[in-house]
Amino acid sequence: MKKKNLMSEEDISLFRTSVTGARRIVQDTVLHSPQRKKMSYIAPERLMQEQVDASYYFSDEFQPNLDMEGPTRYIREGANHYELKKLRRGDYSPELFLDLHGLTQLQAKQEIGALIAACRREHIYCACVMHGHGKHILKQQTPLWLAQHPDIIAFHQAPKEWGGNAALLILIEINELMQR
Repeated sequence: MKKKNLMSEEDISLFRTSVTGARRIVQDTVLHSPQRKKMSYIAPERLMQEQVDASYYFSDEFQPNLDMEGPTRYIREGANHYELKKLRRGDYSPELFLDLHGLTQLQAKQEIGALIAACRREHIYCACVMHGHGKHILKQQTPLWLAQHPDIIAFHQAPKEWGGNAALLILIEINELMQR
């Protein structure tokens, strides 16, 4: 059995005399919330209209020319390819997450449209869309829909900490936010 006290009696008494009169400090933990712009009230009708407007871009017939070799990825024509590399490495951390598990294709399109609109409204540059594995329906369709949207700069299969091959990290263009 190991000794509990490795200090000599002399050291223990010296310590006790040196801390005589000390008292416990009461912990006063303060939680700081991240600084965000105050969001003004947005009418539910406007939110629904934004969602419908954003999902307008998604067609099931259009097949964008995506590279099917390796991980799922896309970079808009004219965009910097270094952005795609930074997405792949996980340099961007998503601020919003969208989970599409259990949704139909129509619901998924509307939710993706709402996510893009919310990112533009809140000035969020990177988001994560979790489509899951399942029957591979949303896994196949999500990149095709995202590649059609004009506000999507790039997307790449997410790093493991944000869902791996069951999720996509997307970069959204926010500098041309329309004022309504």
